[in-house]
Amino acid sequence: MPEFIREFIDKIKFIYLGDSRYLKLIEGFTNTLKITAGALVVGIIIGIVIAAVRSSYDKNKESLKLRGGIGYHILKVFNAICQLYLTVIRGTPVVVQLMISYFVIFAASDNGVMVGIFAFGLNSGAYVAEIFRAGIMSVDPGQFEAGRSLGFNYIKTMRYIIIPQMFKAVLPTLLNEFIALLKETSVAGYVGVMDLTKAGNIIAGRTFEYFVPLFTVALTYLVCVIVLTSLVSRLERRLRKSDR
Repeated sequence: MPEFIREFIDKIKFIYLGDSRYLKLIEGFTNTLKITAGALVVGIIIGIVIAAVRSSYDKNKESLKLRGGIGYHILKVFNAICQLYLTVIRGTPVVVQLMISYFVIFAASDNGVMVGIFAFGLNSGAYVAEIFRAGIMSVDPGQFEAGRSLGFNYIKTMRYIIIPQMFKAVLPTLLNEFIALLKETSVAGYVGVMDLTKAGNIIAGRTFEYFVPLFTVALTYLVCVIVLTSLVSRLERRLRKSDR
């Protein structure tokens, strides 16, 4: 075995096996997946609700305004609240939102992973909401009329007809948001959460070897993105086959 390969293997053993430092990398990767998956669920729920409110207001505000009544004013207030949420969340850095969540809103909590899920989910929800709203607005208006002709009310029309079509249209864009969310979790270390990036940085600081730990972190993120892209590509192909 060449000398440089033997030296590289010894270095890997020293970095990861010494003091069982590889366990920190495993813990960080696990926490990154937990935060990303949890934040994705929170973001999708928030996104669907806000997109439904905003698209309903955009599509029906003229008819509701002419009809009058309390329904128009309630929807207008909800739409204003959603717009305020979107403006605040998209107008401030995610790391600031994370620090406010950890040090202010949940100051009494020591569960950094759950705080991270809340903060990143709240942030992702603003972007997912606009993705979903664009998808809903892109659905042919005739689909709403078809739902009404089948006897569906507005909520059932959205649930059974509009939202399934919307998901097919926005899937590639939603993937990009998921990838961005996965990488954004790398700032969770600002509040002491042992995420993947934080683990790599700790290992580098203790061994004074920065290339291998940080390269490992970057490679792990890259592999996750490639796997996610492949899974969504398969899902898109299945959806296209179901359309036929």
